[in-house]
Amino acid sequence: MSDHKTMWMVRAGRDAHLFDEFKSKEIVAIGWNETGDLSKLSTPGEIKQMVREKYPDYKLGKLNISASQISRFRFDFKKGDKVITYNPEKRIYLVGEILGDCEYNTKICEYFHIRKVKWLGEIPRDKLSASSKNTLGAISTIFKLTEEAEEEIIKLLKNKEEPEEDTENEDAELDTIKEDMLAKAREFIKDKVLKLDWEEAQEIVAGLLRSMGYKTTISPKGPDRGQDIQASPDGLGLEDPKIIVQVKHRSGSVDRKEITSFTGGLRQGSKGLYVSTGGFSKDAKYEAERSTIPITLIDLDMLVELIIQYYDNFDAKNILASIKCIGGIKTNEIFVLPLLKVQLPGFCGLIMKE
Repeated sequence: MSDHKTMWMVRAGRDAHLFDEFKSKEIVAIGWNETGDLSKLSTPGEIKQMVREKYPDYKLGKLNISASQISRFRFDFKKGDKVITYNPEKRIYLVGEILGDCEYNTKICEYFHIRKVKWLGEIPRDKLSASSKNTLGAISTIFKLTEEAEEEIIKLLKNKEEPEEDTENEDAELDTIKEDMLAKAREFIKDKVLKLDWEEAQEIVAGLLRSMGYKTTISPKGPDRGQDIQASPDGLGLEDPKIIVQVKHRSGSVDRKEITSFTGGLRQGSKGLYVSTGGFSKDAKYEAERSTIPITLIDLDMLVELIIQYYDNFDAKNILASIKCIGGIKTNEIFVLPLLKVQLPGFCGLIMKE
């Protein structure tokens, strides 16, 4: 059996307000005080049931996360495991060793579930590698560190080895982390777009065109005439380019016949924009390419890229739909759009090309 000990992060409350108390009293602690003495609960299932009873307002997601965090503190932490907590103001990590079992103590700290700790020393965040910083950036109250991050912290703690000053490797590591984050964020936004209903998707497209400098008219509800949105610089169709937009918001791809029907309704001098969140068949793309009237096809990937790029220019009428799409009003999701927006390359004149 391996003698390897785990290293755990335990955050010191909101804004690390308990950091000094953790340090001076040689403890780590978590809240959920209403659950009472955890030593009386012998399984994660019992803890989950207790959280459900004591915090009836918790929705399922919060219930599961809370029960999981408490269970880790109660069952997974072992004597001899390492523990780490962070002071963001001083940018230092406090590293220690767990000495005791989970206790319920109402007098030592405002968080009643505690474990006694022997603090071993402090590590400046700025001395850590990019990958370890990324690992330690997780937002959970409790989480297990990777072995690589743990090894680096222990080495720094013992003053045996510091990360090499290798700017090139550091930059490459940061680029990898950034690309991974951006890819996950884009997929998250796509999921949000697909959950919109058709009218919301149409509003997003119209708002996108307005953010690009066009004035738009949305066709009233009724039979599909192939013209969901009309856009032009003046809003009257008197100035070029005059753009006719069709929006298909569904899981299936648009086929050749639908492109043919769309192009048949376009007049010479206008431009076509076909938006399909379900994508386009190969034949549909071929039909658009051979059309005598310029047509731009926008699938889900391109729509998301454009939303991100032009989001700052979205008007008030469209902002609620776009927020619902992107998730900007959710707690852990609010970073997604600003992060992506500044990373995307320029995307110029897509629908204005001849």
